[in-house]
Amino acid sequence: MSDIQNQIAANGQAALSSVAAAQTLADLDHVRVTVLGKKGTLSEALKSLGQVPAEERPKLGALANEWKSKVESAIDARKVDLEAKQIELELVKTKLDVTLPSRKIHQGSLHPITQTVRKVSQVLGRIGFDVAVGPEIETDFLNFEAVNIPKDHPARDMQDTFFIGPGVVLRSQTSPVQMRAMRSQKWPVRILSPGVVYRCDSDATHSPMFHQIEGLWVDQKVSLADLKGVLDFFAKELFGSDTKIRLRPSYFPFVEPGAEVDVSCAICAGKNPTCSMCKGTGWLEILGAGMVHPRLFELAGYTPSEVSGFAFGMGVERIAMLLHDIPDLRLMFQGDQRFLKQF
Repeated sequence: MSDIQNQIAANGQAALSSVAAAQTLADLDHVRVTVLGKKGTLSEALKSLGQVPAEERPKLGALANEWKSKVESAIDARKVDLEAKQIELELVKTKLDVTLPSRKIHQGSLHPITQTVRKVSQVLGRIGFDVAVGPEIETDFLNFEAVNIPKDHPARDMQDTFFIGPGVVLRSQTSPVQMRAMRSQKWPVRILSPGVVYRCDSDATHSPMFHQIEGLWVDQKVSLADLKGVLDFFAKELFGSDTKIRLRPSYFPFVEPGAEVDVSCAICAGKNPTCSMCKGTGWLEILGAGMVHPRLFELAGYTPSEVSGFAFGMGVERIAMLLHDIPDLRLMFQGDQRFLKQF
């Protein structure tokens, strides 16, 4: 065997050994370039055929091409093996447990105001209060005079009420719903009137548009004790069984007597002077209430001597802020997903 034959055979055997020893696709590609590239060992051997006699060239060329085919076949086979091993390693590293529950996508939730309205309605609905609604655009008479607010009352000033035409306003409370209910049906009446109301006011604790829930109970022999019992039940169901209430005398044109209603602070019980909720007082104001003024019964067509009743009203945003420790009323209306996702 000539020197060139020995060189071709030796290069071919060395290439097959290198292919078998390759552990990665990068190693295998390096072998391919070293052996079969333009300056590879087999390519250089083929270039040297020009130095041998013409009669030997076909034999040596056939031998070189045979080794080239063997190396290419070996490279292709080794590549398949290495690709399979690489896929197997990646599967091990990124193993997926298909039995695990999928990550749930946030699909939205009820706004905290809606949640609070529903919660209040459910609590008071358990003791017989039905929900009643009315228009947001009201007559001046039903919004004011029918609930005993005379024409010279400060609440009727332009700075407080949105007037949209002669004798027409955006309602400033949901009290007109109660008057509509009494005018349309005979007592007993036991209703809640949740809804949007409007006033000219805007800061961290006030909004020109906000939500109220007012309650009304009219029947024979309804007393202040009944009012306190209902409010005590409501406070315990909403804020916890240890909650206490207190009634402080106050004035509202449509009730007599009237009272501001506070609940005990569930965070510090008045023991922390730096409490962010009650400021150390131990009490939080939640609503106003009182016995229905006899004048309202007359305007509704009832006989004041036959019936009595109580009414109460609360700001929904105020209740939501207390329930969830929300520091700024304006967060309720900004539509910030970071805020809303918490509910």
